[in-house]
Amino acid sequence: MDLSFVVDQGAMARVGPELRAHLRRLITSPRVLRTTGPGNEIPFYLCPFAPEDQVRMEQECRLLIGELEGDGVPVLEINLYDLMIGLLREQVDWEELAAFERAEPKSVLLEELQSTLNLREVLIPRIRARSAERPFRVLFLTGVGEVFPVIRSHLILNNLQSVLKDAPTIIFFPGRYAHGFANGSSLQVLCRLEEDHYYRAHNLLHMREAT
Repeated sequence: MDLSFVVDQGAMARVGPELRAHLRRLITSPRVLRTTGPGNEIPFYLCPFAPEDQVRMEQECRLLIGELEGDGVPVLEINLYDLMIGLLREQVDWEELAAFERAEPKSVLLEELQSTLNLREVLIPRIRARSAERPFRVLFLTGVGEVFPVIRSHLILNNLQSVLKDAPTIIFFPGRYAHGFANGSSLQVLCRLEEDHYYRAHNLLHMREAT
């Protein structure tokens, strides 16, 4: 099995056809397609990738969805950036928001956006509604890097596990998903900014056997 795309001891991957083939083998296997994991939790999986490969990841993700659909595994993709923009357009005047951005410090703008996109009251309910729109066997969560720091990865992942109960979730994460005995598991978005400790998601780059 070609694992040349795995770098930094499996903390992230370089994006290309080899990674896509690896993901396809795993996602179509019983190991991932099972509906529950240990403790009857819905499995969450992370695919950490090199941030500079973001554009190529979008292309490979589209190809992967097409291949999985052909394999009889329907996929629902929720792009957090598209979701965020849609919610903002529904709730605020776009021109007023642009004027606010020009007039206020970035820290104030960040607080305003996070308040508008309240995680528990706005964002998570919309994701729940999107996941109920049509049947699927796997959910892809994309656009993670584009929404940082308005939407923090570890916060949304901690809240999603109580919402997404019908199928495994694959999170495409631009950065490192590092593991260490001293600090546990942590997300490092864009390979620069430490998020927080997060240990519930399985790293797809560490999974070798599609059983």
